[in-house]
Amino acid sequence: MDIVFSSTVDLAAAIAKRKISAVEALDGHLAQIDAHNHAVNAVISLDREGARERAKRADAAQARGDALGPLHGVPFTLKDTHETSGMKTTVGFPPFADYVAKQDSPVVIRLKAAGGVLMAKTNVATMLSDWQSNNLLFGRTNNPWNLQRTAGGSSGGAAAALCSGMTPFDVGTDMQDSIRLPAAFCGAYGLKPTEHRVSLAGAFPDPGGAARGVRLMSCLGPLARSVEDLALIYQIIAGPDGSDTDLAPVPVDDMPKLDLKTLRIAFAPSFPGFPVAGDISAAVESLARQLQGAGAVVEEAKMPRLDLHDDLEQGGALIGMMMEAAQPEPPENPTPVSRWFEALARRDRSILAWDRFFENYDVLLCPVAMTTAFPHCEPGKPIKVDGKEQSYWMLPAYGAVFNYSGHPALSIPCGQDSAGLPIGLQLVSQRWSESQLLGMARAIEPLTGGFRRPPAY
Repeated sequence: MDIVFSSTVDLAAAIAKRKISAVEALDGHLAQIDAHNHAVNAVISLDREGARERAKRADAAQARGDALGPLHGVPFTLKDTHETSGMKTTVGFPPFADYVAKQDSPVVIRLKAAGGVLMAKTNVATMLSDWQSNNLLFGRTNNPWNLQRTAGGSSGGAAAALCSGMTPFDVGTDMQDSIRLPAAFCGAYGLKPTEHRVSLAGAFPDPGGAARGVRLMSCLGPLARSVEDLALIYQIIAGPDGSDTDLAPVPVDDMPKLDLKTLRIAFAPSFPGFPVAGDISAAVESLARQLQGAGAVVEEAKMPRLDLHDDLEQGGALIGMMMEAAQPEPPENPTPVSRWFEALARRDRSILAWDRFFENYDVLLCPVAMTTAFPHCEPGKPIKVDGKEQSYWMLPAYGAVFNYSGHPALSIPCGQDSAGLPIGLQLVSQRWSESQLLGMARAIEPLTGGFRRPPAY
């Protein structure tokens, strides 16, 4: 088998059936990292010897006949935002360059308990604050499809490692399209679950046990090379964990097998006032026609009566208030608490408007971002979309709308643009319906062609 481009599910099955060992699976990925990471710069904080010891223990446990978890012996990486015992967690921020947590975060505990073998962390934007993954500690991550272009951010290292065969899966964070945009840029799959579905505890370095600053709009979710892998990792990490009290006690269901003929699909080639590349909007329309041809009920979306630009602005204001509250020293003129409650009430109106939208549709098909992977540039510099300059800050707009509303959304690869770069499209559904959303993505997957391996790997 092609170890480094096998799915997580297939790797776990091969190890369970003793077709390969956990050490062989690890060594294959380490060799891929050694061969390609110097150019891509996706993998950081590599724990080579620790991972080998963990892989040996996995093989020994199997030899003893111990019960195997769903990830037994499977190597993996994690975005450099998860607290991990014995490994640095820096979020690309120099003051955290030597920060090592005293214990694993709940998500890391679950992945290890499932049998996963943690190899390394993956690169991020400084403090997860940009849509390119670049920082003073580890430098810039490049897109495996074209090294002169960004892999996206802030989960760019995770997406780039996936599509170059350096890891079978990763878990990213997404406050403003930070899982879905890099997944789209690199041609991978990425899931942003419903808000408060996966624990945020230990998702940021927190020296001194300071109060957790991020409690809204940010989500943790998997990146992988197939829908089946997304579903497996999601089921492992989702649900209450005894640490994050915001988590809802909603059952985590198995991914259903769905027939396209039973689905009601809305499509939107663009959102009002949002720029988008012609190749991306054409991909939305083309997939919509294929879905209709396959028997689904498909119609152009009757969008909620919302000012989506204002939603983005209000979402940015909420993030700003959370960041303000997290500062060691309060500002001279702190935001009144009444403003916080006004902002939450404004957000509730948008959440309910999207809830009503999904009473009529099972899923919305739309862009993930306004463009495919763009050339490396200074943050804030205008981005050319079909030759016309657009605001850098509109890069995550299509995804950030659903961080503001809290609805689950995932990025699926759907062919390539005229420059040969991956196109990612977004699927969105009603809150708490991740399993249904994954089932719909799996039903659609044969029409899109799924993950494609970059030519150089």
